[in-house]
Amino acid sequence: MFSGIIEEFATVVAIKKDRENIDFTLKCSFADELKIDQSVAHNGVCLTVVTITPPTGGDGGGQITPPTGGDGGGQYTVTAMKETLDRTNLGLLKVGDKVNVERSMLMNGRLDGHIVQGHVDETARCTAMEDADGSTYFTFEYPENREMAKKGYFTVDKGSVTVNGVSLTVCRPTANTFQVAIIPYTFEHTNFCDIRVGSVVNIEFDILGKYIARLQQL
Repeated sequence: MFSGIIEEFATVVAIKKDRENIDFTLKCSFADELKIDQSVAHNGVCLTVVTITPPTGGDGGGQITPPTGGDGGGQYTVTAMKETLDRTNLGLLKVGDKVNVERSMLMNGRLDGHIVQGHVDETARCTAMEDADGSTYFTFEYPENREMAKKGYFTVDKGSVTVNGVSLTVCRPTANTFQVAIIPYTFEHTNFCDIRVGSVVNIEFDILGKYIARLQQL
């Protein structure tokens, strides 16, 4: 379980195809704090850590200064299976790309974002960017599907949506589009800084809406 509050972005350092799976090796500041089998969200996709490579060198003092963009720190590897690759934008990643990362949520603190499962529903494409005098409005479009909408796959005004793992508030939703407003801090500290018109992002609709839609069906 996650909150949609991105810790930093990791950098892809290696990609290896293994039959229908792909192993992604990433570099970030907290890699040496991870454990095998731990869950980490990558662009909103919950993946399991399978190997860890500690950083080389260092003073041994254990002091870590979180970087902007995953400089420093060790490396770790996660595996994405075909189903995940088909539903998300992970298959589009290249060495050097930035990936939003968040470790699983601790249950003894505040929920600063919203309940995020790390189960990406589908991808969407950025269709517009609009300056908002300091912030930026991004418009995203996904395939219109009435049957999926009946199951809770939609957005509502002032509701929550997860874009590349980032917990955001919806504005101006339609049947298959929505906007989000990105403040400068979020733009600089997530891979929203690399999103352009035409970019493909992962989206996870609000789980509460899915449960309500299911209850109405029953």
